[in-house]
Amino acid sequence: MTDQIVAFALLGAEWVLYLLVALSVLSVAVMVERAMFFSRRSIDHAELQREAVRAVLEDSPNALTKEFGQNESMAVLVALAGVEHRNSSIDAASEAMNSVKITAKESYEQLTVILGTLGNNAPFIGLFGTVLGIIKAFNDLQADPTGGINAVMGSTSEALVATAVGILVAIPAVVAYNVFNRKMRAHLAHSDALAHAILGAMYKRKESETVPSAKAKD
Repeated sequence: MTDQIVAFALLGAEWVLYLLVALSVLSVAVMVERAMFFSRRSIDHAELQREAVRAVLEDSPNALTKEFGQNESMAVLVALAGVEHRNSSIDAASEAMNSVKITAKESYEQLTVILGTLGNNAPFIGLFGTVLGIIKAFNDLQADPTGGINAVMGSTSEALVATAVGILVAIPAVVAYNVFNRKMRAHLAHSDALAHAILGAMYKRKESETVPSAKAKD
C-alpha cells in the first residue's frame, strides 16, 4: 500500500493540469448553458404584471396566455397559475403560485452547483498538483544529485503552473456563480411581487362583486 502511495505521489503535476483543463471546459459549458437559460426567460415584468392583473379583474386570461404563454420564465408560470385560479379562493391561488415557484426554482438552480464547487475547490486541486510536483522534483534530485537545479527545474515549474491554473479556473466560476445566483434572486423577487399583485387583484374583484350584491339585497 505504501509503495502505491509513493508511486502515485511521484506522478507529478501533469495529470492534475489535464484535470484542471477538463474542469475549465466543463465550467465554460455550464456558463454558456446558464446564459442561454436566462436569456430565453428574459421578459418585461412590468408588462406581465399589468396583463396578469387585467386578466384577473376582467376575468379574461386569453390576452395573457397569447402574449406570454410561450415563455418559460418563473414569473410567467406564476402568473398563469394565479390567473388559472382566479375564481378559486385566495388561499388556493396563493398555494398554486407558490408551488409553481418552488418547482421553477429547481430549474433555475440546476448546474450552478457545479460552478460553486469549481470556484471553491479548483485552487485546492491546483495546490495538490503543486505538492505532487514538488515531491517529484525532490525525488528527481535524490535520483540524480549531480544534476543540481536542472534536475528539479522542470517538475518545480510544472508544479507552480498547477496552482496558477487552479486559480484561473476558479475565478470565472465564482464570478459566473454569483451572477447567475443574482439573476435567480431577481426572478424570485419579481415572481413574489407578481403573486402579491394577482392576489390583490383577486381581493379587489371579490370586493367589487360583493358590494353590488349587498346593495341589491338592501
